[in-house]
Amino acid sequence: MERRPAEDVGAVLDALRAAPIMERSRVAAPPAVVWERVATKEGINAELMPLLAMTFPAEWERLDVKDVTAGLSLFRSVLLLFGVLPVDLHRFAFLSVTPGDGFLESSSSLLHRKWIHERKLEAVPGGTEITDRVHYRCRLPGLGFVLRPVIRCVFRHRHRRLLRHFGAVSSPL
Repeated sequence: MERRPAEDVGAVLDALRAAPIMERSRVAAPPAVVWERVATKEGINAELMPLLAMTFPAEWERLDVKDVTAGLSLFRSVLLLFGVLPVDLHRFAFLSVTPGDGFLESSSSLLHRKWIHERKLEAVPGGTEITDRVHYRCRLPGLGFVLRPVIRCVFRHRHRRLLRHFGAVSSPL
């Protein structure tokens, strides 16, 4: 594993407060059940497809707190447009992982000098509220402006896929 400089968690959380991408959905399943899906390579790719897919090391099955050392690269992944065309190489690192509650990722890629993704799972009546917040800094000036609607579209797509899989929390009458 590649060592990364120590991260200032406060700075990461400050960046998330102004995250340009935020998606929130309420699904009809408890947080533990949602986590069992969203923390696996199959679940991650089920959220992304057919727009994107990610590669994973053969031995990697799921996001597990015992495999995570804060700030150290966990693995590399090729991001594949439509599941076939390589568009980015992502190096995943996590600052925290809490099964059933979510994670705080602080990674980088060929496109992004900094990629911060926080996913929170919170129990609500009838299910789980899933919140994704993403802050990123592209390596090329101006690219962030171009990619913002694309990244927003990808996260909206992911939440639609989660809602399709788990169902939506019924609104009280």
